[in-house]
Amino acid sequence: MRRYGPAVLLALVGAAVLRVSLFSELYLRYVQAGLRPYLVVSGAALVLLGAAVAVVTNRADEEHGDGDGDDHGDGDDHGDGDDHGDTDGHGNYGHAGHGHGPGGPRVAWFLTLPALALLLFPPPALGSYSAEREAAQRAARGVGTFPALPSGNPVDLTLGEFGSRAVYDSGRSLKGRTVRLTGFVTRGGDGTWYVTRLLVSCCAADATSAKAEVRGAQAPPVDTWVTVTGTWHPEGGLGSDAAWPPVVDARSVRQVPQPDSPYEKR
Repeated sequence: MRRYGPAVLLALVGAAVLRVSLFSELYLRYVQAGLRPYLVVSGAALVLLGAAVAVVTNRADEEHGDGDGDDHGDGDDHGDGDDHGDTDGHGNYGHAGHGHGPGGPRVAWFLTLPALALLLFPPPALGSYSAEREAAQRAARGVGTFPALPSGNPVDLTLGEFGSRAVYDSGRSLKGRTVRLTGFVTRGGDGTWYVTRLLVSCCAADATSAKAEVRGAQAPPVDTWVTVTGTWHPEGGLGSDAAWPPVVDARSVRQVPQPDSPYEKR
């Protein structure tokens, strides 16, 4: 069975990749939507490669088995077996005591555990812990004017755009506007709470956080997804540390399900 270890491992990894990318939207927890075709192709290639390895291994076993019968006869020409030392029955020396053979070392089977975990229990999207680690980082776009916001209230904004306009927009385009922000709940050490979103360029590995302090509403549990509707509360000078994180005076806080794509594009 160990001969088929590489084939099983390739098939498991490929199946796990296909599960999160082809048969569900779970891949959005880890990468941007544009990378889906590459994941599907990679997963299919791994499954096919695993099948090919299994076929080649099976044929090799059959040929080796036929050869054993022809070459070794009834075994009388080889004595009582004491002259051969430690073999595996096919003339290969030294395998019995070393825990490996044609299928590789036994410890390699442990590599199937991560593949099974991804296949059966895909990890969740990043949440408050990751956001807190990145809380001090933000995109410094510099003070300047921003394009006008769409007409009508409330206006839906990403956390990244809301933060950029609040901190750097010299035109104060948020003033007097009602905004609607969606993200998950994080808390500060002084009792404040934030609506937060993680921003990614490519995948979850490069995630940074964007957030807004929410005032005038009771905080839901940490990691709860909410939509906050309210108005910008200016604080600090443009581009200053005092202006970060931006503040929103909440008119309503509504709990919502986590979106299929939990990240904002940076």
